[in-house]
Amino acid sequence: MTFGKNLKEYLEVPLSDWSIQDLETWDDKIIEIAKKYQLDWFPINYEICDYYDMIGSMVYHGMPSHYGHWSYGKSFERTHLNYNFGMTGLPYELIINSNPSIAYLMKENPLYLQILIMAHCIGHSDFFKNSRIFSKTRPEDVVTRFRSAKKRVQKYSEDPSIGLEAVEKTLDALRAIQYQTSRYGLPQISHKEKKQRLIEKINSCEKQEEKIILKEKLSRVPTEVENDLLWVMLEFGHHLEEWKKDLINIVREESLYFIPQIKTKILNEGWASFWHYKIMHELDLPQEYHIPFLKSHNQVIRPHVGAINPYHLGFYLFEKVEKNSGLDECFLIREIHDDASALRFLLEKEDCQELNLFSYSKKRKGTSIDDVSDDIGWGNIKKDLIRSTGINGIPVIGVDEIMQNNTLILLHDHDGRDLELNYAEEVVDHIRYLWNDDVKLFTIIEEETWEI
Repeated sequence: MTFGKNLKEYLEVPLSDWSIQDLETWDDKIIEIAKKYQLDWFPINYEICDYYDMIGSMVYHGMPSHYGHWSYGKSFERTHLNYNFGMTGLPYELIINSNPSIAYLMKENPLYLQILIMAHCIGHSDFFKNSRIFSKTRPEDVVTRFRSAKKRVQKYSEDPSIGLEAVEKTLDALRAIQYQTSRYGLPQISHKEKKQRLIEKINSCEKQEEKIILKEKLSRVPTEVENDLLWVMLEFGHHLEEWKKDLINIVREESLYFIPQIKTKILNEGWASFWHYKIMHELDLPQEYHIPFLKSHNQVIRPHVGAINPYHLGFYLFEKVEKNSGLDECFLIREIHDDASALRFLLEKEDCQELNLFSYSKKRKGTSIDDVSDDIGWGNIKKDLIRSTGINGIPVIGVDEIMQNNTLILLHDHDGRDLELNYAEEVVDHIRYLWNDDVKLFTIIEEETWEI
């Protein structure tokens, strides 16, 4: 356990009911228990901050260095105002996926809560290190990459030939489509290499019908529908200015880093909560800490009316797996699954009933309950939950073709959910600005084909 640069600032300031030595002592005890269970995490560097700094860290996703954007300032002011008026609280913890991990502790937290947070952070860091979903996030150099991106954005903003206005407009457009990239973190190969592989496949193909289909693909750009829109802009945007392509690359790299966190919100928070609960019960806590600990734990994992609390659902799933299949199975779930696959694999009718799950939709005259967790409805609830979990809630927009006149043809992967036309039109306008040429989006609205 190490402490960041803010330590000296707070050494002379009362730190609630704890000291740095207290944190070190309890961290040693937490580590001893975590190692006994064979948890394997990155070293954790703790930054001690006040609530004001915590809000700043929140809006910048915990990154010590991040490029500026007006949306972060807006988020900071809204969070700060809500906190000051008692309309919202702040997270007990904040930790980023880096090696070493960086975690933030608010100096206003009482000691029992700091102990809980440190145990919670070990769970998160173990998840970051061992989940296959995070295997391509390069945690060892993420801070350096974000710092480099910040410097480049600042350089373009200060360049008289580009300017702050153009940079902000480009970032506005990119943030509208920031998750229209690879959802699986797989490395992309160039269009040239894809064509070469297709030619080899054509030459080795014996069936004439298949050969015709493959040759049709060969004449297309890209060779097939490509769901990584940001990559397409980088690969085929030969007419784009280099600074704009660099901004596209910055946003794409950032999205590839954060998408695993979006895809595993339930499991990640459930895993951290599962372990802080288990570790805290094995610590020799002072008697006066037991009730506050249980109260904080229950506040975190309590169900939310009308919404899914990822802490609650994730904690429930890991407790179920441990009870039915043992702790080794819990480690396996952590290693191989994202939220959608875990729900598909683990969630059963009895769970839906136990969790009191139901689905609803908003109508003109109010809210309508569509399904409850009975013999028929639970399957629909499970399906809807998986479909709306994490990144699945974001529409998939694929690049169908780039025409000879450079018109970009986009195809919405319609899964039964129609796009909101107002938002779709604005997003297409953003894409037109980035592409700097004509863009057409085809989708289905109320079972009819629409062109935007």
